[in-house]
Amino acid sequence: MNMSKFVQKIIKDFLIIFAAIIIIMTILRQIYYPHLAFDLKSIYIIMAFSFISAFMGFILYSPNDLSEKKMRLRITIHFLTLEIVLIALASVFGIVTSALDGIILALQIAVIYTLVRLLSWKKDKKEAQQINEKLKVFKSSQ
Repeated sequence: MNMSKFVQKIIKDFLIIFAAIIIIMTILRQIYYPHLAFDLKSIYIIMAFSFISAFMGFILYSPNDLSEKKMRLRITIHFLTLEIVLIALASVFGIVTSALDGIILALQIAVIYTLVRLLSWKKDKKEAQQINEKLKVFKSSQ
């Protein structure tokens, strides 16, 4: 993957992560805290966490193709690093004040991470199918 496509992927991941967090928080606030509204500071914090999450995608970047085993290892390292960094930042900012808060945040991160990975996988699968179809057409025309 070249650097340009990688930057585009980071931007796309940022937008997906940001949207997922906003949607999940809106639903949870509607259920548990219907009177609580989003303030501008909360939006900026969500944007910062989304950006950090997306930017940490550099762990997955490689200019060369990786084996499936190496890619799975990078995905595992990426996920664990995200969990640690985001929970640590939430702790520093006073968002996480107890072990239960940390566990809830870890679960939220896991859900959003899974969602982003699934969307990315679906897009990659679609692109692979298109490439395969073009290869079949090319092969049959020879």
